[in-house]
Amino acid sequence: MKFRASSIGLIMTDPKSKNEKLSVGAKTEIERIAKEFVYGYDEVVTSKYMDKGIAVEDQSIELYNSVFFTSHSKNTERRSNEWITGECDIFAPGKIIDIKSSWSLATFPATSKAGQDKQYEWQGRAYMWLWDMPEFEIAYCMVNTPEELISWEDPKLHYVDHIAESLRVTRVPYQRDKALEDKMKQRVIDANEYLDLVVKQIADEHNF
Repeated sequence: MKFRASSIGLIMTDPKSKNEKLSVGAKTEIERIAKEFVYGYDEVVTSKYMDKGIAVEDQSIELYNSVFFTSHSKNTERRSNEWITGECDIFAPGKIIDIKSSWSLATFPATSKAGQDKQYEWQGRAYMWLWDMPEFEIAYCMVNTPEELISWEDPKLHYVDHIAESLRVTRVPYQRDKALEDKMKQRVIDANEYLDLVVKQIADEHNF
């Protein structure tokens, strides 16, 4: 099984014991995948944060282009190798850019340090590997939240057009690391071994 770039970080946490190949969290994620495989369903997780990200993605890309005088557009190509698969947001000259539309001013990271996120980092490392690119950048963008999603929250946290555009994009850069790609490769191999084990366990316990 090829792991998606967007979820590769879920199996990349290191186990506490050197005798273990996978962390408890990684095993939990693989067990969830095994259950989906055996029972033939695909759980779709939704949230207001994800709904906003989908709804305003084009606006966030436009904001990025306006701030940095670029003309990037949404990538629609999916790439795969033997271990992973993914579809990055923006394939730019020399780097991959992943657009993250923040939910509100309260959740928007104002500095690159505040925007560091291990899950997003592993996602980006997967993209650098797939597209053979030397750099990856998380771009947190803050644009207006659609009115129907705000609910009871203070609108001042969501309507941001009065704030300078340059203050509404925070970039977090990462450099490619081949050693970490080798680590991803081995982790996917270990994850697939465990996946096969769990699928067999489910089948055996149910005499299937």
